[in-house]
Amino acid sequence: MSDPAAASPSYLQGLNEIQSQAVQALDGPVLVLAGAGTGKTRVLTVRLAHLLSTGTARPGEVLAVTFTNRAAREMRTRIAAILGRPVEGWWLGTFHALAARMLRRHAEKLELTPSFTILDTDDQLRLLKQVMAAGQVDDKAWPARFLLNAIQRWKDRGQGPDKVPQAECGELAAGRIRTLYAAYQQRLRELNACDFGDLLLHCLTLFQQHAGVLAEFQQRFRFILVDEYQDANVAQYLWLRLLAQGHRNLCCVGDDDQAIYAWRGAEVGNILRFEQDFPGALVVRLEQNYRSTGAILKAASSLIAHNEGRLGKTLWTDGDPGEALRIRGLWDSAAEARFVGEEIEALQAKRESLASMAVLTRTGAQTREFEERFLTLGLPYRVVGGLRFYERQEIRDALAYLRLVHSESDDLAFERVVNKPRRGLGDATLRSVHRAARARGSSLTAAARLLTATEELRPQARKALSAFLSDLSRWRGLAAHANHTEVAEILLDESGYTAMLQQDKSADAPGRLENLKELVVALAEFENLGGFLEHVSLVMERSGDENREEVTLMTLHAAKGLEFDTVFLPGWEDGLFPNQRTLDENSLKGLEEERRLAYVGITRARKRAIFSFAANRRLHGSWTATLPSRFLGELPEDCVERESDQGLYGGAGDRIWAASAGRSAEPERWQIRRMTPGLARAKARGDAAAPLLEIEPVRGQAGGGYETGARVFHRKFGYGSVAAVEDDRLTVDFDKAGRKRIIAGFVVPANRAG
Repeated sequence: MSDPAAASPSYLQGLNEIQSQAVQALDGPVLVLAGAGTGKTRVLTVRLAHLLSTGTARPGEVLAVTFTNRAAREMRTRIAAILGRPVEGWWLGTFHALAARMLRRHAEKLELTPSFTILDTDDQLRLLKQVMAAGQVDDKAWPARFLLNAIQRWKDRGQGPDKVPQAECGELAAGRIRTLYAAYQQRLRELNACDFGDLLLHCLTLFQQHAGVLAEFQQRFRFILVDEYQDANVAQYLWLRLLAQGHRNLCCVGDDDQAIYAWRGAEVGNILRFEQDFPGALVVRLEQNYRSTGAILKAASSLIAHNEGRLGKTLWTDGDPGEALRIRGLWDSAAEARFVGEEIEALQAKRESLASMAVLTRTGAQTREFEERFLTLGLPYRVVGGLRFYERQEIRDALAYLRLVHSESDDLAFERVVNKPRRGLGDATLRSVHRAARARGSSLTAAARLLTATEELRPQARKALSAFLSDLSRWRGLAAHANHTEVAEILLDESGYTAMLQQDKSADAPGRLENLKELVVALAEFENLGGFLEHVSLVMERSGDENREEVTLMTLHAAKGLEFDTVFLPGWEDGLFPNQRTLDENSLKGLEEERRLAYVGITRARKRAIFSFAANRRLHGSWTATLPSRFLGELPEDCVERESDQGLYGGAGDRIWAASAGRSAEPERWQIRRMTPGLARAKARGDAAAPLLEIEPVRGQAGGGYETGARVFHRKFGYGSVAAVEDDRLTVDFDKAGRKRIIAGFVVPANRAG
């Protein structure tokens, strides 16, 4: 009797039963709920390979959508390895890249040409500022970046200027935001340009106003597959729904428990209502985790189970239960940084790789303490999220030159480089060019060319502008038959840009020259200049040396999709995490997203997760007493170990001070109501008191219970004696700082200062 497994394709072997079901369910809508570490990427790539290998679909009939270009490249490489050959002719890429590809095929239906430019954020801001100036909207009262964010939010929801609800406009741009939005869109069309939001918005307009175009794409794509579906915004969701109405073979892979990007437009409701949107859909849950220990998975599952807005699944593993998760309470953020540094050194002494460790913070501002501590200890580290390569000034300038060579009508590129390096072309010359362009309805380049043939400009300016235009024409002619990397090198030299940096005596000039050399290297990876420019417009990724032995410092949001042996999770305090602003703005919905973020943080850990919180933290320049995060109380007792600095908190009936879980501006007094049995036993043994305690507010206790003559300690002023008590204020004679009047909540008894 033959073995069924032996008869199946090799790429299906090694999949577990549920993964295999997700791969082979090809007919009709399918939702794959893929928990953290359950082999989602493998399922995704094998499903695509299965479609192509079996002949179920030809490459051109498959639309595969990813959220990053990196994920698209990885998928392309993996599928080529499975099939033993590269795949050509299929539609694989990000939402924006695929939408741009569709738009270029039908650009004329939207008053654009196929060579339209995709503007980055810097150019979008400059363009909006021009529109604001023309509309006499005060940029100081209404910053362009703020208004651009509002416009982009509407675009992410698929709303053009005519569909923005009046209730959302309010007094934005002095009540003229919709007019400003419409003028901005009109200016983009005149420039033959789009911003990122337009790529999906224009596609929706195209599909809704041109049924034949929609039918063409619906018929083409027999199978649609989407990664990270929980991160889709409304416009992306509508785009997918329209395309999927043809064959209904839509497979969305995602995890509702890892939906953490509402702040940038993602809508978790998209994945939660999948079965309502696509009746009869098959839902496959991937729950067997191949990354983390049993203790980590139990803690993560217990935490996320407190969320109501979820489809439900429980991660499990047949591997080792592993170490208990540790929760450490510390006096302040400096002590927290010292603790993390010591733990890293201890792990390093056991030959654990620094690259296998990460410190994941709720906010970027938290990293400062850790950076300073790591520098003191000599621990190599990297902070993920610095200035990206394509955002550097010299790279932006070089790209503007290349864009202008590629498209003469790129007015924003013209403005950026016409006097860089300086050619004696000041604001007056540029204003003359702008007037001529408006009068003739032409691009700035065309208007400048006409002006040089007249007497309207000063002789010196006319000569300099003529020389620039002559260079531009020569580079454009060169680009028609020369290699695009050679064109880039020539224009950087002939424009004087390279010489400008060579003459620059500042410390960063050599590095900027090296960056330009690296840009030319990047150009060589693309077949032509147009392909490279589109790539730059769609993605700005920072790549690092993955082999370097460094501890990683990053925010929880940036950590999604990554994994480390050891994960440090500092700052788990109410108000910081969950973040109070998120709670204030979004209430229960915000709390659930914060809990999903906590879940993401825990599930980044393969072997160990170490939580910490500080009893005192400096916020906005002032010290604030804090309470442990409510999320710590949602972790199961049988898989965590709780510990704290000696004397951080006392026993039942002892009073502590803390901000009221971030719910009020003034501190409130609290007292410990009850210790859990485990904490009580620890106290009886004389161990340090664990930090997680049941507490209750104490009302009407003047001065926090301090009496005249009591010895106290203040984080800034040191030791002192209470001279007077009035309500919640103390007058304290400090040993070194003299007499101060302070809030009682900012001191502790002197015998607990250690």
